[in-house]
Amino acid sequence: MRKRTIPSALLLLCILFLFVADQGQKFQANAEDNSDELVDPPKVEDKIGAVPQGLSTDSDVAKREAESISKRSLRSNAEKFEFQAEVSRLMDILINSLYSNKDIFLRELISNASDALDKIRFLSLTDKEVLGEGDNAKLEIQIKLDKEKKILSIRDRGIGMTKEDLIKNLGTIAKSGTSAFVEKLQTSGDLNLIGQFGVGFYSVYLVADYVEVISKHNDDKQYVWESKADGAFAISEDTWNEPLGRGTEIRLHLKEEAGEYAEEFKLKELVKRYSEFINFPINIWASKEVDVEVPADEDQDEDSTDSSSKEENEDEDADKGEDEEEKPKTKTVKETTYEWELLNDVKAIWLRSPKEVTEEEYTKFYNSLAKDFSGDKPLSWSHFTAEGDVEFKAVLYVPPKAPQDLYESYYNSNKSNLKLYVRRVFISDEFDELLPKYLSFLIGLVDSDTLPLNVSREMLQQHSSLKTIKKKLIRKALDMIRKLAEEDPDESTDKEKKEESSSDVDEKRGQYTKFWNEFGKSIKLGIIEDATNRNRLAKLLRFETTKSEGKLTSLDQYISRMKAGQKDFFYITGTSKEQLENSPFLERLKKKNYEVIFFTDPVDEYLMQYLMDYEDKKFQNVSKEGLKLGKDSNDKELKESFKDLTKWWKNSLSNDNVDDVKISNRLDNTPCVVVTSKFGWSANMERIMQSQTLSDAKRQAYMRGKRVLEINPRHPIIKELRERVVKNPEDESVKQTAQLIYQTALYESGFLLNDPKEFASRIYDSVKTSLDISPDATVEEEDETEVEVESETKEETTSTPEANEVNDDADVKDEL
Repeated sequence: MRKRTIPSALLLLCILFLFVADQGQKFQANAEDNSDELVDPPKVEDKIGAVPQGLSTDSDVAKREAESISKRSLRSNAEKFEFQAEVSRLMDILINSLYSNKDIFLRELISNASDALDKIRFLSLTDKEVLGEGDNAKLEIQIKLDKEKKILSIRDRGIGMTKEDLIKNLGTIAKSGTSAFVEKLQTSGDLNLIGQFGVGFYSVYLVADYVEVISKHNDDKQYVWESKADGAFAISEDTWNEPLGRGTEIRLHLKEEAGEYAEEFKLKELVKRYSEFINFPINIWASKEVDVEVPADEDQDEDSTDSSSKEENEDEDADKGEDEEEKPKTKTVKETTYEWELLNDVKAIWLRSPKEVTEEEYTKFYNSLAKDFSGDKPLSWSHFTAEGDVEFKAVLYVPPKAPQDLYESYYNSNKSNLKLYVRRVFISDEFDELLPKYLSFLIGLVDSDTLPLNVSREMLQQHSSLKTIKKKLIRKALDMIRKLAEEDPDESTDKEKKEESSSDVDEKRGQYTKFWNEFGKSIKLGIIEDATNRNRLAKLLRFETTKSEGKLTSLDQYISRMKAGQKDFFYITGTSKEQLENSPFLERLKKKNYEVIFFTDPVDEYLMQYLMDYEDKKFQNVSKEGLKLGKDSNDKELKESFKDLTKWWKNSLSNDNVDDVKISNRLDNTPCVVVTSKFGWSANMERIMQSQTLSDAKRQAYMRGKRVLEINPRHPIIKELRERVVKNPEDESVKQTAQLIYQTALYESGFLLNDPKEFASRIYDSVKTSLDISPDATVEEEDETEVEVESETKEETTSTPEANEVNDDADVKDEL
């Protein structure tokens, strides 16, 4: 059966091959007939199923594909078309996709107006006649509003546009006149012009359904450009509007749903937010109520004047003489007037040299930037210019007080107090990438001329630029805080500086302590989060110690007070300084005159997991094992003499998660303490983790680590316990006493007891023994019968008033 199948299969393959070859010849003949129609007609590959072709190398295949691609072109006889797009639909997509906030339309128009003013000012440097005379020479921006007709107009006295400019710049989407202007004058100097993208103008259609652009260039007549964003626009010579002289006026016919932009306060708010620091004056035609004196009503005066007053007036007139005329009577009324109001009165001080800016100007600028009108001065500020790949100017302030919710929404809030400007135009305050979260309390701004924004200017395009800016801002911010500490006389260790008495020194005294009380937690969070600047942040760390006498001290000051041969920082964590001062862990350290740092903030436990060392000195938690205070010559003898006790006690505490019982080198007056393993949680950390809402019991058991009971070999209780154990290690009273001592040490060391009831029972048993009460003594049982009698008597005595009245009536009857 198989022998017959193979020849038949070969026969079918031969027939198929002949058919394909015949079709290929026919196709080739047709191709030759139509050689004029096809530039590169398709060909059937020879030996399409042959094995050698299938085994071609990758380089051969790539070569063939490259040759095939290079020959591809449009057919010469094909009918050509152009892509079609509905312009009105394209405009709608462009506008609504680029901009997420309607408010920015005014920012874009003012930015374009500022560009036009910059251009004419630049040209006037070489030709003063281009400015003209009178009002035309005033480089300003004017905003006017017609509430009834809902027309908003923005006018500038800039360079203006010719008819050709109107067609090119406004009729071609993304055509920027500013870009062309910069290209022509690249070699003439630095032009800080804004309108690079050429699409900012079309944001007007977010709020308007009809726009007029009236423009006058020195080299052309005045024209009007108008459009409804429906795919068409019209341009005509302006013969009916007021002559502009030079410049551009944009009139927005607001939509029905954009009525909020027909209010003065809204426009003022937008200018203050986005365009407050534009170089040129921005004026708005604002309404204002004033008191005006007008002539009083004569009839009203006659009614209110009596005959006696008339006689007095006649006598006075007779004395003054006939030549003096009587003054007309007036009254004061409210009248609405209109006048130009300047909106950007705050100057961009960051554009000036720091040497030229006074302290009052820095304070005023801070109040404007932070909207803080309490009168408090900022603690410090830094004004600097950064040059390099990304150039920018910045001003940073340390506010006098921390916001109430600074740490409540620390990891959830994306809002930053740092405002981003590009060429003095506000872009956003939501770039949280510019500063890390631990420095989010700083208030300030960054203004860059080279920052790469997207077309809508709402997002940064290159993250590498962000990293560069962020790195420089962090360094300057930390230098500013460090300088605040250095200038504080209370922080200085130089006695000569402390003896100086001047107003400046008194003003700076205690400033860093104030900063630390407000923002100290932010510095600690920075040490946890920012590994790159951890050492710089550690210099700013402040704390109280056993030798600081209630004042804050630094790590550098701690190092200066270290004992000879001391290699570690000693610290202890807890809930309060008062609790830690009496901790048994500090007894021997105090006696040997070692300084110990107090960490009482819950974040300090996390802080010390990241701050491993400083200036080649490590940190040692005095409540953990491994504390070294020098060698004691009697260590070996003590360990040997208490070997029986430690071994017995360790076996009896095997069920209490106690890893070992050792001789302690940190105790003086306390019998014993419980310490944790070097890399496990401290007692304070255990308490913090157990109080967490979403704490995991399994993870806590893993991180808790082993506990070590350290005993004081010089304490009489420990000595007596050793004697009892040597005499009779199976004595139950000794076991009970040892267990009570351990639980007391556990509680005193800051741990939470697993079974408080058991601990209380042991205490009560110990009290019984001290009072010579028999251990078998029981509590007297309550007499239930007496309680029932008492309750019955109470019921009889506490009868109702009605019952008392009935009893009284009965008594009266008995008496009768």
